[in-house]
Amino acid sequence: MKPRKTAKKKTAKPEKKEIWVLEGKYWEGVGRRKTAVARVRIGEQEKGSFFINGKSLSAHFQDPEHRRIATEVLEKISPEKPFGVTVLVTGGGVSAQAEAVRHGLARALVLFDQNVRTQLKAFHFLTRDPRMRERKKFGLKRARRARQWRKR
Repeated sequence: MKPRKTAKKKTAKPEKKEIWVLEGKYWEGVGRRKTAVARVRIGEQEKGSFFINGKSLSAHFQDPEHRRIATEVLEKISPEKPFGVTVLVTGGGVSAQAEAVRHGLARALVLFDQNVRTQLKAFHFLTRDPRMRERKKFGLKRARRARQWRKR
């Protein structure tokens, strides 16, 4: 007997939006932190703009601390020319996304200008933070949290 073919359900995939505002030459860096991944593009068009997932920096990161973390590279280096920065960031939480943006922005700046590499390494902006969430183990409530012991 032949194995019967079963019909697979086709799931509608969401359309990918092209959000890049920058045209012409750009430099791209990918930054990661925990499960957040940020694709950062810097270019000379749209100078001074900073867009994350099609929104402005302040619209995406409401907390001023997260905005500071995301733009920390530009504050420390202070490039002569203002850049247009466009970011696509997915996964993780808000803090991890801000740190992924910082990591990707540092990598893109190194591609643009090799001279800033030593400065960025001194600030540890080029180092990917390897710390990840520990997986939950069976028999426990979380990664290491055991059930509470009761005498009665």
